[in-house]
Amino acid sequence: MEADGFNLDDAITILERTPAAMGALLAGLPETLVRATEGDGTWSPYDVIGHLIHGERTDWIPRARHILAGETRAFEPFDRMAQFTESQGKSLVELLTTFADLRRENVAALIAMNLTDVDLGRRGLHPELGGVTLGQLLATWVVHDLDHVTQIARTMAKVYKEATGPWSEYLSILRDRQR
Repeated sequence: MEADGFNLDDAITILERTPAAMGALLAGLPETLVRATEGDGTWSPYDVIGHLIHGERTDWIPRARHILAGETRAFEPFDRMAQFTESQGKSLVELLTTFADLRRENVAALIAMNLTDVDLGRRGLHPELGGVTLGQLLATWVVHDLDHVTQIARTMAKVYKEATGPWSEYLSILRDRQR
């Protein structure tokens, strides 16, 4: 099924793989890498996993259900900082396991929706962005995952920025992100 360049089967394939990719990348790493940030106000890989968990609980599937129910009110606002309280005291292994479990449940819920191209075109109301379609929401879920995979890799790479010496000029991952 495809609508406006969005292929649901391909999206599900990526969404299913994200927890394993994150686990392979992060499990067993030393705290210096797991808790590294890119500076003040930036997130560590640990923080990102907590953020992904919060999204699994409150964002993607709840908003998809909201759209499919024909709700005309705006989605509940998403707390982009909830992980800082919700993850406190939890190990990275616990967070990775929770993320994998929630994602498995949410992908199963997404598949069970038996979405059609007409469904993907159904509209909801984002509290900041205005009108959005279900297809756009689901495409954003996929890109959000990939964005955070990149963020984690970039954050960990920057731990070694000084150690790379002059080669840092050749490594785009070490340069600050630009919009």
